[in-house]
Amino acid sequence: MNTAFRWHELAMFGALMACGAVCIEATRRLGMPAGVSRDLLSAWWLPVALLLPPLYALFAPIVLQVLLQVRVRATVLYRRVFSSAAIGLAGCTASVTFHWFVEDPWALSRGSGPPIFYAVVAAVLFTLLNTALIAIAAHMADPDGAWREVLWDRESLLLDIVELCLGITVSIGCGLNLALLILALPPVVLLQRSLLHAQLQAAARTDAKTGLLNAAAWQREADTEIVRARRTGDTLALLIIDIDHFKRVNDAYGHLVGDQVLVGVASTMRGQLRDYDVLGRFGGEEFVVLLPGADMREARQVAERLRIRISHMAIPVDDTLIRVTISAGVALMSVHGDDLIDLLAAADLALYRAKELGRDRVCLPAVQPPPQRPLASDADS
Repeated sequence: MNTAFRWHELAMFGALMACGAVCIEATRRLGMPAGVSRDLLSAWWLPVALLLPPLYALFAPIVLQVLLQVRVRATVLYRRVFSSAAIGLAGCTASVTFHWFVEDPWALSRGSGPPIFYAVVAAVLFTLLNTALIAIAAHMADPDGAWREVLWDRESLLLDIVELCLGITVSIGCGLNLALLILALPPVVLLQRSLLHAQLQAAARTDAKTGLLNAAAWQREADTEIVRARRTGDTLALLIIDIDHFKRVNDAYGHLVGDQVLVGVASTMRGQLRDYDVLGRFGGEEFVVLLPGADMREARQVAERLRIRISHMAIPVDDTLIRVTISAGVALMSVHGDDLIDLLAAADLALYRAKELGRDRVCLPAVQPPPQRPLASDADS
């Protein structure tokens, strides 16, 4: 493998980085969601790894990460450094692998089977290594988080496949004629904008601290479920959950530790609920859960399970472990109310009752509607 610099290789590297810069500038006005976000910049990194010597694959992410930091969103420097290192190592490994099996990388543009096959293998290796490195870093930052949350889900797997196809297609086009990048750039920019727009929409629905639905998004989802339950006649329950004495945690350990407690409680609840249950953070230390299809017995069981699991949860801080408990109020549709406002009010009364009775418990509204009297004909029978 030759690592000597050649002018045509430098020209290709510059052209691919320029395309990446155009993508970044074209989406700059949209911004970038906080936390781990996805983009389609690998459409330009993969051709660097496949067509150019491995050394270029190490430098490619540095150029674009600096541009992201300066032009789009300034974040803590170590995250940019880690992202550049992860992408660079993955790209360099993929490049070495591809060049090991394909002596002439330009054979990729001739459409023969073996070079395309090895390009797919290298692209898959790039994706696996990059995802693994990011997942390990995310798990080290949050050891209690489930691995499935930092690895693949259906959406991220689909996006990885799209990136793989884009990267190989752009590589073939580059090999045919560098000017074909002009034709590849507009669709990649459009896909990048669509992807960022979808992520920003999701971020607008999400509570920044816990990753749950925020209050406005939860109310919209809950209203939809209530309308569906009315139409189908299904049961539906609502829980309001409050962390007991949360202010004491903030006062004793600080708000950063309080945020860790919120994240831990949210993660525990998410792990105990069904995929179609609607979980959100209502504000402060208060959470809300909508349980479609649940009757009173099931709702109480879910609330008790959450209460027990959270009471067993421990947040390590310095040399101590912080434990918290929760109180919960339960309301059932058609028993305590027929719309979201009535259900929230009933569950809130039940929560208030749980706190009055000593906290760390699940309660129903104190006033239950009286049972219907049997009709005279029923009584006579």
